[in-house]
Amino acid sequence: MIALIQTLVLALDLYWWVIIASAVFSWLYAFNVVNPRNQFVGSVGNALFRLTEPALRPIRRFMPDLGGIDISPIILLLILFFLRQFIITTVAPLVA
Repeated sequence: MIALIQTLVLALDLYWWVIIASAVFSWLYAFNVVNPRNQFVGSVGNALFRLTEPALRPIRRFMPDLGGIDISPIILLLILFFLRQFIITTVAPLVA
């Protein structure tokens, strides 16, 4: 059971970095640092969008309009942090 908890924590950690990479990529794309017509850049952007959008969409529905600022990745990172800490401090000691 500990192996399952450690695998879940690792998956949360990996998804944490995917969300950060998606936010950085969106900034690079918005400020025209990367070439949007490049096939590799498009593939990376599409993959990051498909990985993060299902988790970010429900958060965006409840967030008020803040103009051009999207803080839904920050909210999602806070949720992931809470889940990770809950698993490590509450669930793991009960299993061990």
